[in-house]
Amino acid sequence: MKKVIQNPFPDNDCFFCGCDNAAGLQLKFYWDEERQETSTEYLPAQHFVGQGDILHGAIQMGLLDEIMGWTSYAVTHEMAVTSGLNSKFIQPTYISGEKISVTCRVTAKEGPKISMQATLSNSAGEVCTTATGIFHVLSPDKYKDLLQHASLSDIEPLPAKDD
Repeated sequence: MKKVIQNPFPDNDCFFCGCDNAAGLQLKFYWDEERQETSTEYLPAQHFVGQGDILHGAIQMGLLDEIMGWTSYAVTHEMAVTSGLNSKFIQPTYISGEKISVTCRVTAKEGPKISMQATLSNSAGEVCTTATGIFHVLSPDKYKDLLQHASLSDIEPLPAKDD
């Protein structure tokens, strides 16, 4: 059963999830305990078009990154930041007047690092874009410092990965 994830952010100005951001997407995220999955739906606005009524890739990547952040919060109840994000565009995501869905699951958790896999699907349920990502969970003090524009220099960078 899906439950709304309450917005933990101190302001509501985030482009993706902020309910006070009139120019933002104002997304709501849901946690499904049985499926161990976070989800959201979005009706793509025409002004986010790339070419040929295709939803711009940067918006797609932003949606995938955002759901990973919400998934890490749903699992840990702590804030986390993106350490790495890899996306694969499988087929075009058309702006068609119908909602798209975005889902995410944790694939591994090791110390403060959480690995996840997210999927963006069209209204027919066809997978259009996928992403894998690694997030770094922050202590409450480190998160507070981040909001005050402090350096995250003590977070270890991820080692280079050979493809």
